Amino acid sequence: MDILYSDRELAVIVKPVGLDSESAMPAAIVETLGGECFTVHRLDQNVGGVMVYARTKAAAAALSRAIAEGAMIKEYVALVHGVPEESGDWTDLLFKDARKNKVFVVTRERAGVKKARLEYRRLTVGATSLVRIRLHTGRSHQIRVQFASRKFPLVGDHKYGARDAVHAPMLFSCCITFPWKGKTLCFEQLPDWAKGD
Repeated sequence: MDILYSDRELAVIVKPVGLDSESAMPAAIVETLGGECFTVHRLDQNVGGVMVYARTKAAAAALSRAIAEGAMIKEYVALVHGVPEESGDWTDLLFKDARKNKVFVVTRERAGVKKARLEYRRLTVGATSLVRIRLHTGRSHQIRVQFASRKFPLVGDHKYGARDAVHAPMLFSCCITFPWKGKTLCFEQLPDWAKGD
């Protein structure tokens, strides 16, 4: 776990792939920094990247409010099969099947269906393409499903159609920006596979 920033109220860390963001990460933060730790957003266990944790209840409330108001901006990088258009702004209706822990794009609103929106721009082109994504909604498996439904499954994402030897989805939370005490804080880190030569 890399700690990008910490004070008495916040801890901004890079979550490794394989650690649970809601229990293992807070425990690791408390073990390293002491005090308390509160989860305000999550990442799938098989996805790594930049996350912010609150270290007081007041900070947790402030960060949760920023998320609810859409003031926390989360950006990701992903490696996808194929070549999507240069940029896009996608809105879909998603339904999560809790028994299968799988999400599907559906065509009509009904109970349990949630609207999901993201914007992306393509950074590289080849058999696989590197894309940078800004999430406008934080739905379960959202990026994975929205790209897979358009025939651009993430490299390593066997749950959503990838047929390769990579063991985890090539998806990383690379940048988080949020208001804090009258300032805008921004933390960014890229995985090795998304860095240029």
